[in-house]
Amino acid sequence: MRETRILMGMPVTVDAGDTPSDALIDTVFAYFEHIDRRFSTYRADSEISAINRGDVPVKNWSDEMMEVLALAEQTRNETDGYFDIRKPDGSLDPSGIVKGWAIRNAAAMVRRTGVNDFFIEAGGDIQSCGRNASGLDWSVGIRNPFNTDEIIKILYPRGRGVATSGAYVRGQHIYNPHEAGDAITDIVSVTVVGFDVLEADRFATAAFAMGRNGVVFIEQTPGLEGYVVDSNGRATPTTGLRALYEP
Repeated sequence: MRETRILMGMPVTVDAGDTPSDALIDTVFAYFEHIDRRFSTYRADSEISAINRGDVPVKNWSDEMMEVLALAEQTRNETDGYFDIRKPDGSLDPSGIVKGWAIRNAAAMVRRTGVNDFFIEAGGDIQSCGRNASGLDWSVGIRNPFNTDEIIKILYPRGRGVATSGAYVRGQHIYNPHEAGDAITDIVSVTVVGFDVLEADRFATAAFAMGRNGVVFIEQTPGLEGYVVDSNGRATPTTGLRALYEP
């Protein structure tokens, strides 16, 4: 059973083979709707928008908000400040971590029902588990950032999370916080494979902000592998990524 809906301003897909009920699928999508209502910076009625307006004192922030902001601060420390949810105007934008966090939580919801073969994707960030309906390992395609109809590499993450950051879909929305908000121009996409999709997502955002040095950061960080495409169309994989090229 595979279904895609537009949520959080992006396509969200849930594929759990033939085993889940419609109710489980609906529960997963309802969770993403809930996350959008809480964290979307595009909704005036979201909690994060209210926080940025100064309408909600810290003592009234939700547990989910506090968890995400704590993860964001942890990531800022782990990446020498290249991951930073605080924008130049002082407002908070946790979108660089919320998607992976929400997918990870949705995957845990599915596992708790006893379903162990599934695939959840939101805007290109993916968590898979087990095997697909054909009994094969789930595969993830990395798109050509210069021609998004073309797949340039296929990975078999085998339970790991996959996330991609880049400028080719949403334009320049990730900046180097150490260079006065300068746009990243030397690379166009970074795909990261991590222990789970949250790890992949938060470090993909930071690695993209590092520009060409991002692949070095991924290479040197235990548990991460990556695939970086630069502005000249040259792809650089980390050394351990090759282990995920074959099913």
